[in-house]
Amino acid sequence: MITSIVTGDIIKSRSLKNPELWMHTLKSALSTLNADTSKWEIYRGDSFQIEIPDISKSFINAIYLKACIKMVNGLDVRLAIGIGKKTYEGNKVSESNGEAFIFSGETLESLKKNKVNLSIKTANETLNKELNLYLKLALTFMDSWTVSSAEIVKLSIEQPDALQQELADIIGTKQDAISKRQKRAELDLIWELNSMFQQKITTLL
Repeated sequence: MITSIVTGDIIKSRSLKNPELWMHTLKSALSTLNADTSKWEIYRGDSFQIEIPDISKSFINAIYLKACIKMVNGLDVRLAIGIGKKTYEGNKVSESNGEAFIFSGETLESLKKNKVNLSIKTANETLNKELNLYLKLALTFMDSWTVSSAEIVKLSIEQPDALQQELADIIGTKQDAISKRQKRAELDLIWELNSMFQQKITTLL
């Protein structure tokens, strides 16, 4: 069985005096992506892991997690996507095992050393190099998202078919403000990258 694992840790989590500010946000984001609480876990205070069985959604779900955390002023997150076989199913995600889990854990360690905030690892090295180049380029604007940019990315992923006016009504602003926020966040590029990611990742199935 091929699955995807996203392992992450919150950057500068200890700079906030009240961890509840981001802990609630993180729990809400993880439960939105997978309602089955056995498929995600928060550990060591500011680290987490989630299984995303549909590998085609692993990229956009990672972006969703990044947007949610960046809505908390001053915070960011490292995210490692591992895609591969699951050879053992435990009662909790941390007790399961297989390629996807190993790839994700190894990649998170390399992120800290290389000072990169998002990367992917699969059994296909050629695919890894290509996708990681795209991810590095995307990080040049994603790492700079403001709270309002992160908010519109989060909302746009939650409501992918919503019109700008509908998003404006949810936030309580005007349609042209939504348009400007989406452009600043480079949302069109995110959707393009997601489409390409989905096409490339099917080669692993």
